Amino acid sequence: MSILSWIILIVYATLVIGTMVAILLDNRQPVKTMAWLMVLVFVPLVGVILYFFFGQNVRKERLISQRSLDRLTKNSMLGFVEQKGLKVPEEYENLVRLFVNQNMSLPFSDNEVEIYTQGEEFFDALLTQIAQARHHVHLQTYIIEDDSLGQRVAEALIAKAREGVEVRLVYDDVGCWKVPSRFFRQMTDAGVRVESFMPVRFPAFTSKVNYRNHRKLCIIDGQVGFIGGMNIAERYLSWRDTHLRVRGGLVYGLQRAFLMDWYFASRSLITDKVYYPVLKALPVPQAKCCQGVLGQIVTSSPISPWPEIMQGYVQILQNARHYVYMETPYYLPTEQILFAMRTAVLSGVDVRLMVPLTSDAKVVRWASRSYLAETISAGVKVYMYRPVFNHSKLLVADDTLCTCGSTNVDFRSFENNFEANVFFYHRELALRFKEVFLDDQHNSMLINGLTDLANRPFHKRLWESLVRLLSPLL
Repeated sequence: MSILSWIILIVYATLVIGTMVAILLDNRQPVKTMAWLMVLVFVPLVGVILYFFFGQNVRKERLISQRSLDRLTKNSMLGFVEQKGLKVPEEYENLVRLFVNQNMSLPFSDNEVEIYTQGEEFFDALLTQIAQARHHVHLQTYIIEDDSLGQRVAEALIAKAREGVEVRLVYDDVGCWKVPSRFFRQMTDAGVRVESFMPVRFPAFTSKVNYRNHRKLCIIDGQVGFIGGMNIAERYLSWRDTHLRVRGGLVYGLQRAFLMDWYFASRSLITDKVYYPVLKALPVPQAKCCQGVLGQIVTSSPISPWPEIMQGYVQILQNARHYVYMETPYYLPTEQILFAMRTAVLSGVDVRLMVPLTSDAKVVRWASRSYLAETISAGVKVYMYRPVFNHSKLLVADDTLCTCGSTNVDFRSFENNFEANVFFYHRELALRFKEVFLDDQHNSMLINGLTDLANRPFHKRLWESLVRLLSPLL
């Protein structure tokens, strides 16, 4: 071998070994560490590139200063202090305290909540509320497509900006990679303040590509808020999904979450009390709304010390007495979630999981099959939703607790993404969530034990098991 060949070989080996050492020193969960090491062993060069873009750990980075976080939280804290006679159900005091201590997720009572299970009804409500805005519109989404629906929303934002209303839009840069810049330029030219979250541009590629903002939030005048699973794209008009409209103190939590991300994206710190106005009296409740609801807005992110929303799911499963029903479009559970589900079933809890029969992500679908087999063997009832792709992310337990938001039951949502869920402690609303789940269950098929999965061809089962090894990285 020539001297040049030896130099290339030494540099190559140093790069691969150095990457392995970096992975080991991260002290992650062993399963995730092993997954990365296996990639580096079998496809070293590809593994180094993938780790550079997707694997570096940002939990150690202080991307938001504590001082700014305190200032962003101050006004929502005042709203919490002003609440009188706030009572948390005894059985959920520990869960509420967990979210407060970990996330500054303050509980608010006397909220009104409306559930949307179809895209058309949600987007009609969203556009109606935007049209009624008088002071500000704060919209955050993972995806906003340059299609007919995206244009309708853009036109609504432009119209409000021209009226003098403050309009801010945060979109995820990777989620909107395929969206032409002219789509956003039309809004900025009209006065809409637009920011992309963690932009990733060549040649400045970094591991930021792996840490994306998956939240879907909207706040109108600090009085009305939306949170759930729907992005802004035509396909959500035909998919099954769940989104919520909230009024009351929870809007303070949504506002805090948005302003934190606005600061993250724009480095513009907004703390004026005008964005946390005195809440108006709720209107006469409609038949589709629940009032007097107690809840918390909970966010999680890769820069948090702990995965807050995953911790909440684990505690709910551990403390459930009768049942836990979950819907998720992507199912790649962490070991903690699998263990909690198994423990709940063995304790006599009726645990049900609903996933879509068809998926928009083939690799995730392949990887999830082996997890489904393991989940069924633990005694969980697994249903596959048949009519269309089900993008809904919800959980309901014991007729008293429910949650909905952007969080999937997978590694990426629990550990890598910026996510937001709202947790409710209210019997009537929990029963409505339960009704949503049972309606979806009527349109689903129960996987008949392990036989339905075991009867698949050997090569498919082998391939799915191999892809499962990469599930912590997906």
